[in-house]
Amino acid sequence: MREAGRASCYLAVGAGLSLVCYVMIGLVLLAATATLLVVGAGMLPETVRVLRGLAGFERRRVAAWQGSPVTEAYAPLDRGTLLERLRAATTDPGTYRDARWLAVQLVCGLLFCYAAMVLWPLGLLVDGVWCGLAGRPAVLLPRVTDLADLQARLARSLLLPAPSARLSERVEELTATRAGAVAAHGAELRRIERDLHDGTQARLVALSMRLGLARRAYDHDPATARTLLDSAQDQAEEALAELRHVVRGIHPPVLTDRGLVGAVRALAAGCGLEVTVTARGLADGPEDGARAPAAVEAAAYFVVAEGLTNAARHSGAAHASVTLARREGALRVRVEDTGRGGADENAGTGLLGVRRRVAALDGTVRLTSPPGGPTVVEVELPCVW
Repeated sequence: MREAGRASCYLAVGAGLSLVCYVMIGLVLLAATATLLVVGAGMLPETVRVLRGLAGFERRRVAAWQGSPVTEAYAPLDRGTLLERLRAATTDPGTYRDARWLAVQLVCGLLFCYAAMVLWPLGLLVDGVWCGLAGRPAVLLPRVTDLADLQARLARSLLLPAPSARLSERVEELTATRAGAVAAHGAELRRIERDLHDGTQARLVALSMRLGLARRAYDHDPATARTLLDSAQDQAEEALAELRHVVRGIHPPVLTDRGLVGAVRALAAGCGLEVTVTARGLADGPEDGARAPAAVEAAAYFVVAEGLTNAARHSGAAHASVTLARREGALRVRVEDTGRGGADENAGTGLLGVRRRVAALDGTVRLTSPPGGPTVVEVELPCVW
């Protein structure tokens, strides 16, 4: 009964939308006529803009009913001269998809609502007897939900962009992703170069100088030479530690040694917070049974590292949780803390770097951090298991 009521509300809104479509069709015809007469050429782009808004409302309505978004792809209407805007409005395939949906919604929206109005009294009568006397589940009222599903599927099929438009949108998305990946790669190379120059190289130069001094002092002052050699050994160990730090920034060795789950548990143990780590469908050790590719594991590791670092340094949280989940064709990572919230990826390079790293693997990042918390970072990384 509850689902049938929800479906009836959906169909009633669709019927109201059909009445709006009557007005919209009149507006479209008026704009087309004024454009042909030249005097009202500026009306058409604005009318198409209103039509896009109406179709956008229907996309959101269908997405809310079905639980998955309905993508859109339009040519911009706010660029160039009036002639260029007219050309964009009249040649954009999205305009004709919206017009096709407008015509279908004009009729079908009312028909679906009328059908629901017929089903309700019949359903209350027949299903009441059927359920009360025979002890059987309702038959007619669930059909109202089927009508809402049918209307949503019809609207989705009419409003989805053409394959060519979706391909063009995908090309633009991949172009932006590639640019982000190139920028992230360049930033990473500069970081490695800076770490090597400021840390390891400086220690190696000092080590070379110490060894040179020890060689010159070896014959006439063995004690000083021994002291210099001891100091050179200390500097060599420090240089090795610097190199390990640089390598850890490229691909953490702990991933190879312990696997993703073990590496994340090590991060959690050393971050200074009380962290709960949950792994679903992943091996706890470095065995190969359920491991993602190395690049995906490294990206997931750095996502968790950045999330826990931000939680410990900036959020004021006492507790955080990390969830790693294996899905069909994807690895999902979720980092949540109980801090003050208000995280902004534009305020620093950490979260922006995470987004670029994930985008390079064609993954997605979702950040939720309202004032007062909690802060949640959710990442999905496509991979083949």
